Amino acid sequence: MIIDLRSDTVTKPSKGMLDAMMSAQVGDDVFREDATMNVLEERLAKMFGKEKALFFPSGSMANQVAIKLHTNPGEQVICDKYAHIYNYEVGGVAFHSGASCKLLDGNRGMFTAEQVKEAISPSEYYYSQTSLVEVENTTNKGGGACWNFAEIEKIKAVCKTNDLGFHLDGARLWNAMVAKNESTMQYGNAFDTISVCLSKGLGCPVGSVLVGGEEVMKKSLSLRKLFGGNMRQVGYLAAAGLYALDHNVERLADDHRKAKEIGRELSRLSFIKKVEPIETNIIIFELNDDVDESHFLKQLLEKNIHIIGMGSNKLRMVTHLDYTDQMHDKLLSELKTI
Repeated sequence: MIIDLRSDTVTKPSKGMLDAMMSAQVGDDVFREDATMNVLEERLAKMFGKEKALFFPSGSMANQVAIKLHTNPGEQVICDKYAHIYNYEVGGVAFHSGASCKLLDGNRGMFTAEQVKEAISPSEYYYSQTSLVEVENTTNKGGGACWNFAEIEKIKAVCKTNDLGFHLDGARLWNAMVAKNESTMQYGNAFDTISVCLSKGLGCPVGSVLVGGEEVMKKSLSLRKLFGGNMRQVGYLAAAGLYALDHNVERLADDHRKAKEIGRELSRLSFIKKVEPIETNIIIFELNDDVDESHFLKQLLEKNIHIIGMGSNKLRMVTHLDYTDQMHDKLLSELKTI
C-alpha cells in the first residue's frame, strides 16, 4: 500500500467520474459548441452570481489571465509574500502582464485591509500604479489557512474606494467554504474575478474555471487563446467537473478531519518541534533542529509514505479523496514507530 500525501493533486478519477466522462456529449469548444462544457461554465457562473465563466487547463493559467484582465504593463498587484501567483507561477505576473507585485507581510498568507491601504501607491506619475489586490484562499504556504470573511469584505471596500480590481485565487476555495460554512454567492459578491480549481480536493484530472462579470471577462477568451489554452472536445473534462460538484464537495470535511487527526499524532512525537494550526487538509510541521530532514523522509519512504520536504526542517502532508480510511489508520500507526 502506497500512501501519497505529497498533494491533493495526486488523485485519480473515480469509477463514477470516469463513467460520467465517457458518456459526455462533446463538441468543438473553440467554436463554443461543446455542450457539456457550456453546462459546466453556466453552472459555475450561476453558483457565484457572475455573468461569465471560462474553463482553463490549469489554475496558474486562470490566475495569469485574470491578472492580465485587471492590469496594464507597469502597474502593480498587491498580494501576500506567500502568494502562489508570486512564488509558484514562474514569474508570470511580470512575464505575461508586465506588472510587479507589492508583497505584504501577512499572517500565514493572509493580510489586513489596513495593510492594503498602506500598500497602495501614491498617485504621482513616477510611481507604479496599483491596479489589483489578490487574495489566496485557502493559503497554500500558510498551511491551508482560511481567511476571515469579514476581513475580505473590508479589503473589498478598500478596493472599491480606490478603484482597484479584486481577484481570488481559489485553488482550494471549496475547502475553505466547507470548513467555514460559507457560500459561493458570498465570494461572488466580494470579488471581481475568482479562479476555482476542480483538480485538487474535488478529484478531477484537469481544470480550473475563472468566473467574473461580463465587462471584466470581455477579453478572457482571446487571452486564453493567446496563452495557448483553447481546447477542442473538452467536454470529457467538463463532465468530470460536473460530477465533482455533485459528489465531492461536502466530503472535503472528511479530509479536514483526517488532517487534524494526523496533526494531533505528530504533536505527540518528541522529535517534532511544531505543528502549525490545521483548518483544512494541509498539515505543515517542523522537525527538531537535531533531526535530519532527509533521514526522516527516507524512513517514511521505506514505509511507502510519500510527503513533501519544504526545506529548513519543515514538511508538508495533504489529505485528499484517494487517502482512504485504511491508509489513515496505517499512517497513524506507522508514525508511532519512527
